Amino acid sequence: MPIRAVLFDVYGTLLDVHSAIAREGKELGPTADAVSRLWRQKQLEYTWVWSLRGAHRSFRALTEAALDFALTSHGIHSAVLRDRLMTAYEKLDAFPEVAEALTALRAQSRCLAALSNGDPDMLETGLQAAGIRTSLDAVLSVAPLQIFKPDRKVYGLGRAWVGAPAEEITFVSANAWDAAGAAGFGFRTFWINRIGQPEEYDIAGHATVIGSLRDLVAHVA
Repeated sequence: MPIRAVLFDVYGTLLDVHSAIAREGKELGPTADAVSRLWRQKQLEYTWVWSLRGAHRSFRALTEAALDFALTSHGIHSAVLRDRLMTAYEKLDAFPEVAEALTALRAQSRCLAALSNGDPDMLETGLQAAGIRTSLDAVLSVAPLQIFKPDRKVYGLGRAWVGAPAEEITFVSANAWDAAGAAGFGFRTFWINRIGQPEEYDIAGHATVIGSLRDLVAHVA
């Protein structure tokens, strides 16, 4: 069946979530990588826990709470650093291949959209700052649903935007749990495994594994 549209996760897929600390956390020294990874881990954990509780907090609020946890866990109590890192998170770097790959996909006359856990204003600011917003036809946030991925209603939001059956929509994520959720919903799913991490969620049986967004272009041509 034809591919009507390509939907992209944003954080970790289009935008490098570790670029905030890479740019603004040099004073953390050898603990910088550990702080960044714990920040990301807790951010994701908080989205799942709040969703399962049937409650909701904004993505920004959960990102701030996760950063507070990561810094405190490493004995860091600098309000100045905290604020600087949150500001940097609003303007993360795009992965090196993203702009070129999005341009190539647009040349194929694909409808392209982001489908993200992020707050609408965070997404607009971040994608603009990374120079890739104009490559996307729409930016879809979970905010109106007040629940986070991998809840099926989020993927339903993407299907509704396209106005086509799930099997005519491609979904792309570098987060294995997200790719697994999208595949379970019925999207044609690609998991970007940039760092060669072990497979999980039986993902190889349900999604195509690629090394970068550049590889997607050939698959959907």
